[in-house]
Amino acid sequence: MNDFLIIGGGIVGLSVGLALLERYPGSNLAILEKESDVAQHQTGHNSGVIHSGIYYKPGSYKARFAKAGNASIRKFCEEHDIPHDICGKIIVAKNEEEMPELGRLFERAKHNGLEVTWLTKDELLEKEPYVAGVGGIFIPSTGIVDYAMISQVMARQIRSLGGEIITKAEVVFVDEREDEVIVETRNNTYSTRFLVNCAGLHSDRIARMAGYHVDVKIFPFRGEYFELKEEKRHVVRNLIYPVPNPNFPFLGVHVTRMIDGTVEVGPNAVPGFKREAYFKASFDWKDFGEIISYPGFWKLGLTYLKEGMEEMSRSVSKKRFVDNLNQLLPSIEEDDLVPAPAGVRAQALGSDGKLFDDFFIIGGKNSVHVCNAPSPAATASLEIGKEIASRVGVRLGV
Repeated sequence: MNDFLIIGGGIVGLSVGLALLERYPGSNLAILEKESDVAQHQTGHNSGVIHSGIYYKPGSYKARFAKAGNASIRKFCEEHDIPHDICGKIIVAKNEEEMPELGRLFERAKHNGLEVTWLTKDELLEKEPYVAGVGGIFIPSTGIVDYAMISQVMARQIRSLGGEIITKAEVVFVDEREDEVIVETRNNTYSTRFLVNCAGLHSDRIARMAGYHVDVKIFPFRGEYFELKEEKRHVVRNLIYPVPNPNFPFLGVHVTRMIDGTVEVGPNAVPGFKREAYFKASFDWKDFGEIISYPGFWKLGLTYLKEGMEEMSRSVSKKRFVDNLNQLLPSIEEDDLVPAPAGVRAQALGSDGKLFDDFFIIGGKNSVHVCNAPSPAATASLEIGKEIASRVGVRLGV
């Protein structure tokens, strides 16, 4: 019997594994990952940003864990010689109408304990000469890194501490009993004293298998990106974000210099009709049926109908995408962009049509389930790991 069994080998599952092995040295721990390697989904398909925590409600998990995680991820990178760059980012008000919202973000940054600088138009252009805007704010703690690389280092650490990572192990059945949890994959059966569900895009399904029918459904949003051609990369020095629409739950199209020197532009946020909908044509009847039969899907669609239609139009029309981008970077033309790999955001949605705006972690008898961990979960991963290891200690009376 394992002491601890973790479902999901993304950066959150790996961080939980590390935290448990550090808290309970010598324990018997295994991670079940359905793919052939770790970090194959959200972790390996994100924009590689080390977030600051500016956007999140003061006191929320996201605000606290992003700020602390910014420091702990940086320290982890330094200790393991992982390339990273704390380059800072700017948030740009494109016009005077956006200045009040920019001011609210500035105040939120201060409430969240972040260093932040107000930029006049001239100061904005000094940092990003090709941007169009009337003002901005600069957050120096934001950085860039390759989270898949971090995950590989974490995996090596887990193995060196005696943990096991079992790949090609898709979970099909969970039976949580009084003093153990039985987990079946397509090939084997495992028994554990304590289960941690970090299954990302499938976390709600694992929770239901274990008997926890919470009012949440994971809704996959595909984030579609373009990459700037090499000859146009000079128009972006670091990270450029627009002031987000306060009536829409996503940040809008932004521009990110990656740690390998490339520059990504995006994402669009469009519904996926498959949990792992990395392509426009991605489709799965089971996933599609779950989505359209869920009341929250229709309520969400009605709430954000106008914004959703705009996102969809930018998905099918590169011209519309570039028109939107030109509000931020006027010099970019259609030919300057080439398609880049998409990512999928595992976003928890309630039956009332509301998206969960914070990390959502529930506790069972002998289990903990991470049922909502979208961005900034990679930044916050080490802090999420510590939180769950602490919760496990409480459950076990240790």
